[in-house]
Amino acid sequence: MRLTGRRESDNVDDRRGMSGGAKAGMGIGGVILVAIITLLSGGNIGDVVQNVAPQMMNQNVTETGSRKFTAEEEELAKFSKQILAGTEDVWTKEFEKMGRTYTPPRMVLFTGSVQTGCGGATSQVGPFYCSADQSLYIDLSFFSSMKKQLGADGDFAYAYVIAHEVGHHVEHLLGTLDKAHGQMARLSQAEANKVSVRLELLADFYAGVWAHHDNAMFGSLEEGDIEEAIRCAQVIGDNYLQEKARGYSQPESFTHGTSEQRMRWLKLGLDTGDVRQGNTFSVSEAEL
Repeated sequence: MRLTGRRESDNVDDRRGMSGGAKAGMGIGGVILVAIITLLSGGNIGDVVQNVAPQMMNQNVTETGSRKFTAEEEELAKFSKQILAGTEDVWTKEFEKMGRTYTPPRMVLFTGSVQTGCGGATSQVGPFYCSADQSLYIDLSFFSSMKKQLGADGDFAYAYVIAHEVGHHVEHLLGTLDKAHGQMARLSQAEANKVSVRLELLADFYAGVWAHHDNAMFGSLEEGDIEEAIRCAQVIGDNYLQEKARGYSQPESFTHGTSEQRMRWLKLGLDTGDVRQGNTFSVSEAEL
């Protein structure tokens, strides 16, 4: 991506290296099924509650003191702030088109564990959005995990992850997120998972919408960038992750959508830039 000279967002709370403790640690089964499937799939705080908390054990992990960050870590922090700024620019204009005012989320950078408006969490949950405090939380080591464990690399792939979580914030501001969560609370787990898939695919679509307009505003996309994001969407599909972890997949447990679905909705947003086409809640399952 071309980001030279781009501004950095001020809506950032950098807590990296700060002291803090959280209950963490899991058995090997939890590491495989949760850390790979849920925690590397760009989950939101619902994933923390549904998939991580029940498997937590009583091993203490404590971050102590502040530390000096490497040049690579500092570059990732700068990059993340620039991407967040880009989402602010795009969604401010898109909300104006809808006759609304966009209130940007805060991005919290943390190391190891963090306290949020939705409760405590560790870096094992991956990037997530908490509507209670309208913030997205990222431990930047997640990007290294993407590269090493999934082979998903590149600056636009990383930008897609951030834009996806901002997409959940857009859902919150438009009322979609709260409505869906209320619906999920009244459904069986299998049916609630289907609603979750629609939320996640919508966030993928919104990430594509952002990229479309960010490129139009700043000429940010370079050759190969779109392929990076599409590849990332492929390897964080529920079917891909489950098959990678245990050799088979269980569609009734999908919470984010298949690789094909995630790639399709991301690309639809990229190609059209039209918020009105994000109709994941009005199409049939076969059309998702």
